[in-house]
Amino acid sequence: MTRDRYTTTAIALHWLIAVLLLGQFAFGLALDDLPRGTPARGLYVNLHKSSGILIGLLIVLRIAWRLTHVPPALPAALPPWQRRAAGVGHAALYACMLALPLSGYLASNFSKHGIRFFNVVRMPPWGPDDSVLYAFFNGAHHVAALLLALFVGLHVLAVARHVLIDRDGLFWRMWPQRAGRGGRSR
Repeated sequence: MTRDRYTTTAIALHWLIAVLLLGQFAFGLALDDLPRGTPARGLYVNLHKSSGILIGLLIVLRIAWRLTHVPPALPAALPPWQRRAAGVGHAALYACMLALPLSGYLASNFSKHGIRFFNVVRMPPWGPDDSVLYAFFNGAHHVAALLLALFVGLHVLAVARHVLIDRDGLFWRMWPQRAGRGGRSR
């Protein structure tokens, strides 16, 4: 069966993860304003880590869904360079989305602080308190965040082009349908 829209599950995961990542990105930037070594910083850093773990699990679920459910085909009229750009862009988004929570989790495990999941359940670090490894993974976390922001920006620009210039309907394949309009896809 040929489908012209993404599945309801893919759409829900796409928009949920998009909103959560936007919030998490803003949260991470706000952490820079909290002084190191203060109880408030520890509280908020652990909320950031905890949210990151849950978002990371949603990202893994999204990727698993994507690998087991064929997306709708791109229109035949789409130029080859746009097809390649879409493939590379989506691969880059997924790579950054995986690298971001993974690098944050790894950094946390090379710090004496570990993770206090939602400030309730202590998850002791499984690695040694190693400032070099912590700095490496924390740096990778920051680079992944910057790259993700860049690729999300490019993704939004591509969407704007399809909506405002090409008017080819590609955006609407990922937009949630209102009940009673069109066919349902799961």
